[in-house]
Amino acid sequence: MSDQLSSDLASLRIDRAPPKRGGSAWRTWLVVLAILGGIGAAGYAAYPRARAEIFKTEVAFTEVTTISPVEAQVQVTATGYIVPQLVTKVGSHDIGRIQRVLVKEGDTVKAGQVLAIFDTIDQKSAVAAASSRVAVAQARVATAQANLAEIDQKVAREKPLVEKGAENRAVLDDLVAQQRSLAEQVKAAQAEVLASQAERSTLDVSLAERTLVAPMDGTVVSKPREPGEVASPGDLTPIVELVDFRSLLAEVDVPENRLGAIKIGGPAEITLDAYPDRPYRGRVAELGKRVDRAKGTLVVKVKFESTAADGGVGDGGTDDGPPDGVVPEMSARVSFLAAPVSDEALRAIPKRVVTADAIADRAGKKVVFVVDNSEVRAVPVTVGPPNGSSVELLDGPAAGTRVVSAPPPELVTGMKVKEKGT
Repeated sequence: MSDQLSSDLASLRIDRAPPKRGGSAWRTWLVVLAILGGIGAAGYAAYPRARAEIFKTEVAFTEVTTISPVEAQVQVTATGYIVPQLVTKVGSHDIGRIQRVLVKEGDTVKAGQVLAIFDTIDQKSAVAAASSRVAVAQARVATAQANLAEIDQKVAREKPLVEKGAENRAVLDDLVAQQRSLAEQVKAAQAEVLASQAERSTLDVSLAERTLVAPMDGTVVSKPREPGEVASPGDLTPIVELVDFRSLLAEVDVPENRLGAIKIGGPAEITLDAYPDRPYRGRVAELGKRVDRAKGTLVVKVKFESTAADGGVGDGGTDDGPPDGVVPEMSARVSFLAAPVSDEALRAIPKRVVTADAIADRAGKKVVFVVDNSEVRAVPVTVGPPNGSSVELLDGPAAGTRVVSAPPPELVTGMKVKEKGT
């Protein structure tokens, strides 16, 4: 073997010494840690939303409401219904079959107007029979009176003869006794005539009652009974139900501890659920006479004033009743005011407001989270000036819309929510 080859083989050795630590290993570890840290931060940021997607987020709900310009004068607010003070349910006086109905639901009638007519054949027959009995009784009276007149003549002839002794007194006594008997028969016959006449008068009244008439002015508020139906005094369903719309008042339950702020004749504002943007001027008409112990409230009756704001459903109440479109059983909210308000204030359009904490910032915009079937949706809004703890909405959801109160930062469109405590 040559010297060169021996030298090359000798240089081929395995280095078993441990490697020296250098800076490249530290850089590798730093990169790994940075990647893991980024994954952890992203997971931490995404966890609330992922959790909300899987589990419903508990939030508090509130609503967009309206507030009128007269709110500053409000002392007490109470809810109730529009209730008529004059109602009549016209029913049958006797059992009978309805022949004709002359009114329909919604008709306005006057007192004395015919509403319905019953079959009268049986009643007319009864009246005719009673009239016959009266005639028979009158004939008996005439017969008894004739017999009495005959005996009177006999008694008149016998008296002078008895006084002169030409006739036996026993004959006169018999005639006098017969005279008394016939006089009583006349009285009995006359009493029978009176009884028969009274019976006929009763039947006449029953016949007249087969024609139903309106006992007062009013409006038919329910569907009348149908022709052909049999009606009786004990029926739960009236033949015709009438309401005097001039007597409609708002009846609301006022807490007992707030009654001190309410006075007879005091001003009020009536708002109907059917027309929430059209308030009406009202005035306290009557306070109830008994407190409901169970609820701790007293019924307060409020009438519509004749000078309510123009426009809206009607021109306000009139001396003849409330505005057009106001009907019984409408839900009403009454605000009792410290002082009367102007017509301009009543004509002003109510403002939409929502609690200030319902407004959230998302991507530089003001939004509210509208709740729809347990899912939220961010709706942009334009916010106006504050009003106490609320703010005015110049643009956004309509009144009555349910929104999230104090929405959490992670809340976004599409997330599932549920109301706290449910």
